[in-house]
Amino acid sequence: MALYDRDYANESLQTSEVSAKTALALFIKKTYQLFAASLLAGSVGAYVGLGVAYMFTLQFYIGCAVVYFILLFGLYAAKKINGLNYVLLFAFTFLGGFLLTPLLSYFLQTPAGAAIVINAFVLTTVAFGGLSIFAMNTKKNFSSLGKFLFISLIVLIVASIINIFTGSSILYTAISAAGAILFSIYILYDTQNIIKGAYGTPIEGAIALYLDFLNLFIFILRLLGIFGSDD
Repeated sequence: MALYDRDYANESLQTSEVSAKTALALFIKKTYQLFAASLLAGSVGAYVGLGVAYMFTLQFYIGCAVVYFILLFGLYAAKKINGLNYVLLFAFTFLGGFLLTPLLSYFLQTPAGAAIVINAFVLTTVAFGGLSIFAMNTKKNFSSLGKFLFISLIVLIVASIINIFTGSSILYTAISAAGAILFSIYILYDTQNIIKGAYGTPIEGAIALYLDFLNLFIFILRLLGIFGSDD
């Protein structure tokens, strides 16, 4: 009887482990589906933005940026409310692409601008894919770098604000390079957090990956613009 009980307990444990792995696999699949849909929404937003680029005054851009952050906070607040969470996610990611309009317009107006934008997107996609695969297969633990990454992000933001007033091309280049490195590490960090089940909902994981991709694209675009410039 004791042997039967022990076998039954072992079988129950194995069944529980299989169920947990299945649930995690479905979670990861859902996260990456939402991430892909978010990229599509962001691309549509950028396309629409380029069509109405004439509207982008400073006041209009600031207004859109305020709405962007309101959507982000609202999205986290409603992340478990089915239906509303998806509406907020795609509104947020659409607006994220829309807000790229001034940057994309600037490059597209230069002689090699279209090639620079396309190359930046391709490089970002390749880098994102490579880093994601590495994070999923390496034994190194990047999920413990949260505090370091947050502090680095604050430093990067402060340096960017300072450079608004100084206009230093050297600092601009350094910030762009540092930003590309920082968000490459963020991809490793967020990917491992997703596969370890650290996020409560697929929405949170999709947001993290979207922001990583978006920011990496911006910094790679800036770098290619620097090195592709004739100045």
